[in-house]
Amino acid sequence: MGHFNLAGLKEELAELEQDMAQPDAWNDLARSTKISQRAKHIQSKLDRYSNLLSRHGDIGAMIELVEEENDPSMVEEIKRDIASLRADVQALQLETLLRGEYDGNDAILALHAGAGGTEAQDWVAMLHRMYTRYCERKGYGVKVLDLLPGDEAGVKSVTMSISGDNAYGFLRAEKGVHRLVRISPFDSNARRHTSFASLDVSPVIEDTAFVLDMEEVRIDTYRASGAGGQHINRTDSAVRMTHIPSGVVVQCQNERSQAQNRDVCIMMLKSRLLELREREKEERMSDIKGEMKKIEWGSQIRSYVFHPYSMVKDHRTNFEVGSTDGVMDGELDGFITAYLSMQ
Repeated sequence: MGHFNLAGLKEELAELEQDMAQPDAWNDLARSTKISQRAKHIQSKLDRYSNLLSRHGDIGAMIELVEEENDPSMVEEIKRDIASLRADVQALQLETLLRGEYDGNDAILALHAGAGGTEAQDWVAMLHRMYTRYCERKGYGVKVLDLLPGDEAGVKSVTMSISGDNAYGFLRAEKGVHRLVRISPFDSNARRHTSFASLDVSPVIEDTAFVLDMEEVRIDTYRASGAGGQHINRTDSAVRMTHIPSGVVVQCQNERSQAQNRDVCIMMLKSRLLELREREKEERMSDIKGEMKKIEWGSQIRSYVFHPYSMVKDHRTNFEVGSTDGVMDGELDGFITAYLSMQ
């Protein structure tokens, strides 16, 4: 597991606090806000560490009391406290594996159906639910920015913004092609089908110095699909932006107005372009460089097998779980921990 550099965190916090104490610290609002957020993040981590030490001491004292008085009535409470402490220690250990420059940022997550038609579109809908449940478990905020329904069932593609501490750092472990094997509910002959979906993720990067040249961007508007109110059927509120030099395309249709969808598209496009710029500038940015393979057989990072047996296996780390139920309900920490540990 990662190493918790207590002395280094304390030293960095002291430097940040000294910086914020300068008379002209808030002249540059963007810089000072970033420093303040970093200081708050470090202080939160130090507070969690102190809390773990305190709880460890309390448990030790309770054990000594039980041994001295030979009182077994507290044993079950001690077991519960130890299990809770172990889970929180493991969560903090996992965070020490996040060392990328953008790991602490929010994320933009996109799912796309691959080979398999309606089967693949239903698979995207299942993955959409799985990652929504995962984010709920982590306490992350989830907002659908764009969703294209399937022709008969499921979802062709969906883009979501994920907000919360280390959202990108954890979700970047999920980037790649996901493969499903099951008995098709859409096949009257109950045959086994294989479906594919791709997941792409990029960090939300706020760079006030980055100016997007709108002359290089083609803007298309269209009528949004799906639920959202009567205005969706009457106005071209959805927005698609294409950055001509790079070919990057983003779109948003779930805000209530064209202006709001346009603002979200600009945010998404800037994040994608900043990611590309960093990718080209520094090879060390391997944590956001991952390539997206063709969405078909042989390119998957993970297989979800519902039939003839139940198993989910990650092909990069060989980590596997013998039941699909928990995984599809958002229990992904084991896969993410294995991937980050491998890196």
